[in-house]
Amino acid sequence: MAPSFSWWSNKDTHRGTPVVVKMENPNWSMVELEGPSEEDFLIAESPGRVRGKNAKQFTWVLLLKAHRAAGCLTSLGSAMLGLASAIRRRVASGRTDTDTDVEPIGRGRAVENPAVRSRFYFCIKMFLWLSLILLGFEVAAYFKGWHFGSPHLQLEYLWASPMGVKGVFDWVYSKWVLIRVEYLAPPLQFLTSACIVLFMIQSLDRLILCLGCFWIRFKKIKPVPKEGAFDPESGETGYFPMVLVQIPMCNEKEVYQQSIAAVCNLDWPKSKLLIQILDDSDDPTTQFLIKEDVHKWQQEGANILYRHRVIRDGYKAGNLKSAMNCSYVKDYEFVAIFDADFQPTPDFLKRTVPHFKDNDDLGLVQARWSFVNKDENLLTRLQNINLSFHFEVEQQVNSVFINFFGFNGTAGVWRIKALEEAGGWLERTTVEDMDIAVRAHLHGWKFIFLNDVECQCELPESYEAYRKQQHRWHSGPMQLFRLCLPDIIKSKISIGKKFNLIFLFFLLRKLILPFYSFTLFCIILPMTMFIPEAELPAWVLGSAYEWVVTKKSGRSSEGDLASLVEKEPKHQRGVSVPDLVEMKEEIRQQEQRASRKKKHNRIYTKELALAFLLLTASARSLLSAQGIHFYFLLFQGISFLLVGLDLIGEQVE
Repeated sequence: MAPSFSWWSNKDTHRGTPVVVKMENPNWSMVELEGPSEEDFLIAESPGRVRGKNAKQFTWVLLLKAHRAAGCLTSLGSAMLGLASAIRRRVASGRTDTDTDVEPIGRGRAVENPAVRSRFYFCIKMFLWLSLILLGFEVAAYFKGWHFGSPHLQLEYLWASPMGVKGVFDWVYSKWVLIRVEYLAPPLQFLTSACIVLFMIQSLDRLILCLGCFWIRFKKIKPVPKEGAFDPESGETGYFPMVLVQIPMCNEKEVYQQSIAAVCNLDWPKSKLLIQILDDSDDPTTQFLIKEDVHKWQQEGANILYRHRVIRDGYKAGNLKSAMNCSYVKDYEFVAIFDADFQPTPDFLKRTVPHFKDNDDLGLVQARWSFVNKDENLLTRLQNINLSFHFEVEQQVNSVFINFFGFNGTAGVWRIKALEEAGGWLERTTVEDMDIAVRAHLHGWKFIFLNDVECQCELPESYEAYRKQQHRWHSGPMQLFRLCLPDIIKSKISIGKKFNLIFLFFLLRKLILPFYSFTLFCIILPMTMFIPEAELPAWVLGSAYEWVVTKKSGRSSEGDLASLVEKEPKHQRGVSVPDLVEMKEEIRQQEQRASRKKKHNRIYTKELALAFLLLTASARSLLSAQGIHFYFLLFQGISFLLVGLDLIGEQVE
């Protein structure tokens, strides 16, 4: 037992608080520590004895504080060593984003053009080298007495005759300053002013959305479904129409079991529910495993079908379009769509479908996403914050006030009549979910977003998967806008809804925001450091906008797994033993081959070059004594540095 030491003054006279220190071998830690009161340091009836005990207490307090400080320094040192080790591994491996990896065949459709990527990287590199040369030039000028305290320069003395210039360097630098003032600063200032206007428009849009969200919370506005009649099959009172459930998937071996189990446990009358597993996998092993799982649930009584396309055109849109062409679909009134990594709760249909009752112009009920891995690493935490704003503010406000928002592609229930009137699924863009939502809105259908109904899924845990997902999400809206613009103009919806679609939904939020935010904070701001005559106001820096089949790991919450285990009875698989043994051997061999090609972290060259560019610009801002610009550029550069070294996502040993 570890010894403990305590000091108390005379119990009759001492009114201070005790200090108890527990000594543990080999380390010692504080069990209880309360600072001594002021009276502990006053001289009482026995000055010498009290002073001696207070001195001992004070000594131990100092020792404890020193121990705590040493622990903090040790933790900080360990973190820095771990960071340095990770950086060393990245550099030693030599893997970069220019290395070609084999992409999953199927829904990995919006692959970045290598030519465009190389040109963009070349431009960033040229900009970086130019900034380094200019930084060296500016540092040399600074030590020669060219001190500029603000972007507004007093240039009268620069117009003096060449004889007034002290030397060659001063003459060259004075000419450079004049070139900046007369030729470079005006167009840069124009771009800066244009971006500031866009920044103010974006800020106003965000302010209106936040005020709308506040009003919804203040008034407790919430969509309320109507009560239904008694259903004899389920023995409950409710609204139980015919519902079709679709799960499109492609080579997603890690997550198919969770999604199939979740939809097979939906609480809905079996005679009024049909589940379609739309498998576009080209891997025979994955096809067999999914088909085997479907057969298992069929034996358990689930009304579930397996579909595999021979001609796999159109990716997800083509898959859904093919499934909707089945003859039995005409018997169903609604269709619920879930991606392969989504796990709806058993009451999902009971909380979404009743909103369609006596609401004939309602075309879509969209549920909110929740994430089982939101606390996995820094990247997932940042994604959770960004998507939470998208759901709770953007989609909820647009749902309440204009009954329109972009379909999220999953965790939603469509009225089949709305899909048919809108023209069905089309393969013309990479954002088929946004496409069908816009076309349905143009036909007068309304949407509802349920912020309190959640469907669990996964966030990309690695930066590589996140980047591919974002590229797919952002590569199609402008193409869709070009295709839909004539239909929007000719549609019969109100002028206000046309304005919302053209200027807010497409131009502002899908085109202007991604473009201007990157241009303003990663291009124009560094340029204003080297051309300080073009001024960017400090108040703009108070706000900055965060700028293939996504790889899943098959995560699920412990509560959901436990509930599925409790509900899922034992089953017999209807497969012959020789085939099953042969397939298991093939799976084992594939896993061995996959183990030789493990995941790895890599260096992202564009992000790394941009990081050094921002850090160079932050160093230049010090020469002009622009404090807030320096701190913004510094932390922005560090952020890009962490991303470029792949230190914010999943770390692979």
